Amino acid sequence: MANNHRTIGNVCRGIWNRLCLGIARLLFPAQLRTPFYKMAGVKIGKGSKIAATVDIDHSAPELITIGENVWVTRGVMLLCHQRDLTQYEVGKPVMDCELKYAPIVIKDGAHIGIGAIIMPGVTIGKGAIIGAGAVVTRDIPDYCVAVGSPARVIKDFAAKSREA
Repeated sequence: MANNHRTIGNVCRGIWNRLCLGIARLLFPAQLRTPFYKMAGVKIGKGSKIAATVDIDHSAPELITIGENVWVTRGVMLLCHQRDLTQYEVGKPVMDCELKYAPIVIKDGAHIGIGAIIMPGVTIGKGAIIGAGAVVTRDIPDYCVAVGSPARVIKDFAAKSREA
């Protein structure tokens, strides 16, 4: 099997991540959750808030960087891994495909709407707004609004200021 390369260190790190992230989900207000997210490896800037029901990838929280004054709302999923389907073929179990990992970066002042899913390798720009339920599969520029599945930019505030 392609993904059974577990060591004692990996298992211990996974237990630690789940413990820290699980405790964080139980705490209120958001400021009490931040230290537990950081203990799991998430990099979080000043003034950022993560709702209690946010799902942070247990297998690689250290790949997540959240800037300052970011708001990640309820039900958001931050995923740093997915199956690499480049070697997938008919008749082969999908679970035999290796996992690939990539970082997520959410820059200062961004807002991630309720239930959005941020996929591996995505950068959310400074001041960007991600609409509720959006599935973000590629980078979103600074000061843009992105909605839908897959997410697409519907408004660019930076373009407006460049025109002035």
